Amino acid sequence: MPWQEVSIMSQRKEFVMLARVEGTNIRELCRRFGISHVSGYKWLHRYQHQGDVGLADQPKKPHHSPRVTPQIVEEQILEARDAHPAWGARKIKKWLQMKGQHQLPSPSTITAILARHDRLKPDEETKHSPWHRFEQPAANDLWQMDFKGHFALAQGRCHPLTVLDDHSRFALGLRACANEQGETVKGCLTNIFRCYGLPYRMLMDNGSPWGDDIEHPYTPLTVWLLRLGIGVSHGHPYHPQTQGKDERFHRTLKAELLQGRSFTDIAHCQAAFDPWREVYNLERPHEALGMATPTSRYQVSWRSFPEVLPEIEYGPEDQVRLVQDKGRISFHGRQFNISKAFKGYPVALRPTLEDGVWDVYFVTHHISQIDLNYPNV
Repeated sequence: MPWQEVSIMSQRKEFVMLARVEGTNIRELCRRFGISHVSGYKWLHRYQHQGDVGLADQPKKPHHSPRVTPQIVEEQILEARDAHPAWGARKIKKWLQMKGQHQLPSPSTITAILARHDRLKPDEETKHSPWHRFEQPAANDLWQMDFKGHFALAQGRCHPLTVLDDHSRFALGLRACANEQGETVKGCLTNIFRCYGLPYRMLMDNGSPWGDDIEHPYTPLTVWLLRLGIGVSHGHPYHPQTQGKDERFHRTLKAELLQGRSFTDIAHCQAAFDPWREVYNLERPHEALGMATPTSRYQVSWRSFPEVLPEIEYGPEDQVRLVQDKGRISFHGRQFNISKAFKGYPVALRPTLEDGVWDVYFVTHHISQIDLNYPNV
């Protein structure tokens, strides 16, 4: 992921934030970001001694210094609110503290200041009820992926693809897509995998392009994920709270960026998505993280993306069958439906403890089960 000219400062900051996480292999991270280890250590050294300003090509004053040096506290609070209109008192206080201002009043006083200056609706602090969620124990154990509801542009429609790490809430991807096709998602994920590595499992809903329906949850896209060694999980039908963190991310995206705005085309959307994602990951305090930022909880995966997929191999005790055109395999003189998504791929059959019942595996993933005791339906 070489430096992009349009967002070089944001990529440098994301690099140093990830590199500062304990246990990070900095040389490998440099490779992921497409820079030399000399450059990587240079930006780390500059950030350590100069902060954000050290990441610029030419020395300049920090953007926030006029607001931090002698100004009344209320002015700083109002400026923070204007910069992030959807943030409440707790986020504003934590964000200003991260910027170096520690002489701040309580959240209730900040709320009063916002209300006094017409920056706050009376019911804003109570309009969201809390969500009760579980959390994966480590980064990259599970990524959640979904499309946010598409919206009209002056030219076409935008389908925002979001990818979120379950443990840290780190937004790995926020891509403006022209459609919701499998090849589009595959291209976006390839770029994400090259930069952040591979997760152990991904969670998505039952719709296209990651599932045909409840009965046939596999598609060419999810088969590709399985080949990469990524487990695939689907949310419960009609229960979007299964992907609660990504759903919450969608509401935040709408409130802080999309609401009340219009965009001309996909490029215009992406130009707005990139800086907002930077703020979300690196600056925005997250209440579910104890007011920490997602970057402080995230570490890149060291399961690297393979540019060439290895051959599929099974053990000598496995019964191997090739999936035919209609998604079926032949076994013991009978036809069994697996899934059209596996057409042309070999699968392995392994006997279970129950006589006549066989488990079906694709690579290392259990995908189906067949029972020789019952006639085909």
